[in-house]
This record gives sequence, C-alpha cells and structure tokens, in this order.
Amino acid sequence: MIKKYGTAEWRGGLKEGKGEISTQSGALSDQPYGFNTRFEDKPGTNPEELIGAAHAGCFSMALANILGEDGIVPDKIETRSTISLSMEEGPKVVAAHLDVKISAGADTKAITAAAEKAETGCPISQLLDCEITMDLDIF
Repeated sequence: MIKKYGTAEWRGGLKEGKGEISTQSGALSDQPYGFNTRFEDKPGTNPEELIGAAHAGCFSMALANILGEDGIVPDKIETRSTISLSMEEGPKVVAAHLDVKISAGADTKAITAAAEKAETGCPISQLLDCEITMDLDIF
C-alpha cells in the first residue's frame, strides 16, 4: 500500500485566520492559504485548486497508462481539471470538468475510448463525489 500525506496548519477564525499547506515531498512547503484565497479570488492557493491539480495529474497518468496498454505512446497530454464549489446549502464540490488536449499520432477512436476509461478510472476521479465531465481535443 502506498501512503502519501499533506499537512495544514490553521490559526484564527474562518475569515481572519491564516494557514499554511505542505506536502510530504516538499513540493509545497508552508504555502499560505486563507478565506480570501479560497472565496475572494485573492492570490494564493486553496483546496479546490490543489484537488484540480491532483485530478489533472492523475487523469493524465491514467490516460498514458491505458494508451500504453494498447501500444500507444502519447507525444503530449495537457489536462486541466476545473473544480466547481457550490455555495448553495453550504460549500460543496459539485463538479469536476476535464479539458484534455492530446497528441498521440494514433486512431481517434482508440484515444477517445482510453480517455473515457481514464475519466472514470483514475484514482482521483474515483475519490471525487461529484459529476465529472470531459472535453477532449485530439491533435
């Protein structure tokens, strides 16, 4: 079993408080976040963009793996995962949308089938309890 962790430290109340987020690897170390970076579009990180980055990375790796099983090695996979946080009835992640651009020099049908499999099969997609959609651009 593989185990990875992230940490957060928070000081103060919700609106005036401040926190730092770190990852086990050190890729993020004491990265500041707060109410203003999450709900007021101020510069800085927030949980939703971190989930989006994790989802995009996981999907891209899953797609490369599925394509590899079919003997296809992609030249490039670019993925953006947009996480939608609804404020109706309290904050809740309600959707994740994948925008995928892929260059693989292979049959469009095979690439599309692999992308659809990765959309629901990557571990982060499986973790998310929300609607997941995808736009796929093959070039």
